[in-house]
Amino acid sequence: MKPIASIRSDYTKASLEITSIDKDPVIQFEKWFNEAIQSEVLEPNAMTLSTITESGRPSARIVLLKGIEQSKFLFYTNYQSRKGKELEKNAACALTFFWPELERQIRIEGMSERLAENTSLQYFQSRPRGSQIGAWASPQSSVIKNREILEGRVKEIEKRFEGMTTLPKPHQWGGYAVAPFEIEFWQGRSNRLHDRIVYTLSKEGWNRNRLAP
Repeated sequence: MKPIASIRSDYTKASLEITSIDKDPVIQFEKWFNEAIQSEVLEPNAMTLSTITESGRPSARIVLLKGIEQSKFLFYTNYQSRKGKELEKNAACALTFFWPELERQIRIEGMSERLAENTSLQYFQSRPRGSQIGAWASPQSSVIKNREILEGRVKEIEKRFEGMTTLPKPHQWGGYAVAPFEIEFWQGRSNRLHDRIVYTLSKEGWNRNRLAP
């Protein structure tokens, strides 16, 4: 096995200047996101969602960004999952994107809130039928004895909604919108002298500053 400490890459693809980026970080995010799509980044909407446990510990997992509306970042989950319960206790969270193909990272901190039921319903019913059944069948984050229990629940749900292309939305499933108050853009540079531009929200609007790498 190669020593982990010896694994390294030098970043040389691009640079980042305050004068060349948008004054609105959400617009800048959309610009970078579109470039990630055009560059065929693998799952550019995959993001690490970090929440805070009741005891104050960090908790993180990968989820998928499903939209940007009114400058808020949208994702969907089971409200009874671990992350759902943590967000109900503490709405503060962080979203992190890493696109190694572009040598870029985006870090977002904000406050979450549940989306309206009709918004969650509309998205839920746009998903493939198998995903709709999976949302009904999985008691997400709960301990289960074996996979057969889950597969049995899938069969029960398939029978329950047999002949229906579109299923009703489970009450425990829906979306969140994250309203950002800080967004940092990171562009890898040679010799670890990376470019970091951070936007922080104030009463006057967004402020931009360069951070040391």
